[in-house]
Amino acid sequence: MPDPDAHTLFTSESVTEGHPDKLCDAVADAVLDDVLSRDPESRVAVEVAATTGLVFVLGEMTTQTYCDVQSVVRSTVRHVGYDDSRLGFDWETCGTITAIKEQSPDIAIGVDHALEAREGIDPDELGAGDQGMMFGYATDETPELMPMPIQLAHQVARRLAQVRKERALSFLRPDGKSQVTVEYDGSWRPIRVHTVLVSTQHDPEVTHDELEEAVRETVIRAAIPADLLDADTRVLVNPTGRFVIGGPMGDSGLSGRKIIVDTYGGMARHGGGSFSGKDPTKVDRSGAYMARYVAKNLVAAGLAKRCELQLAYAIGVAHPLAINLQTFGTGRLPDTALADLVERTFDLRPGAIISKLQLRRPIYGPTAAYGHFGRSDLDLPWEQTDRVEELRDAAGMAGVARQSA
Repeated sequence: MPDPDAHTLFTSESVTEGHPDKLCDAVADAVLDDVLSRDPESRVAVEVAATTGLVFVLGEMTTQTYCDVQSVVRSTVRHVGYDDSRLGFDWETCGTITAIKEQSPDIAIGVDHALEAREGIDPDELGAGDQGMMFGYATDETPELMPMPIQLAHQVARRLAQVRKERALSFLRPDGKSQVTVEYDGSWRPIRVHTVLVSTQHDPEVTHDELEEAVRETVIRAAIPADLLDADTRVLVNPTGRFVIGGPMGDSGLSGRKIIVDTYGGMARHGGGSFSGKDPTKVDRSGAYMARYVAKNLVAAGLAKRCELQLAYAIGVAHPLAINLQTFGTGRLPDTALADLVERTFDLRPGAIISKLQLRRPIYGPTAAYGHFGRSDLDLPWEQTDRVEELRDAAGMAGVARQSA
């Protein structure tokens, strides 16, 4: 039984779109969106690296259209906020190196014609683009059905970018990080915010005291609900005292390096595959989106307070190899029964996922920063809770109260 006096601390981080790794994610997804906007059947798997004065785009692409990669890179860098040479990196002067080739035909065979198609079971079946395991997670501790630490960390990071772009704090620069520690009670319910950490790039003229006061009042207090902050909440702003050199000039960037920021802030397990720059035939992306969709609908239906779903795929095979579901003792039915319910209710083949979630559209750019899940600011198909009534009926619990979503 839970011990109500056994409090626990849990921490998650987020980063702004000006962080060098997130800049690379933004470029990767901008390339993907550019190609999908003209050829929805494109196969794309691009990685991006950045350093002082240089963006390197590499990978595989099979498409019937043309992508002006250099133009996409410069547009993205400008949009993120690197628009002045004084930042040490800017859209007008950065160089671009491109090394893109077609998708391997050995991979394409398995994607175009799944094992099920080759065995005559379904001639039109689409196979998974790679092997791997993906996790989806949902919890009723926030209205978005996301873990509170990562949700608050994203809110702080987004607010940091907002006040920079609106010039409310004109001395801020694009690179920044947030980190939020939440205190939970013994029943794993959030009680309060224990610590907030913000590290933000800034102009050299601003003093640390001015920066700290502005970030406390304009960013943190605006982003975190007042009832979660108290006199004992610890706030740290730029604990090194100075953060002028940032972005790709301060540190190299690489796409796919912030996978915990992209998902659940460490609260749920992760299969290891990144999202940005990958078309939806890559189950690293589409499988993870579907796992979130399933877990969120289960929690929204009131069938569990917390739910983690794992899917496992083999390259060139349509049906998942295994499904694992855990509710950490919060399920209205045994976990094995809920896993069977998921298998009966949801079509988890890659082709069906792409169709259900409409994933062949250029919708990925806005997800490159501030998380792929729990985004109430975006109309993302995997965040819909449109299977709630069906799940309740199938579980024989039509009267269960629905959770916020």
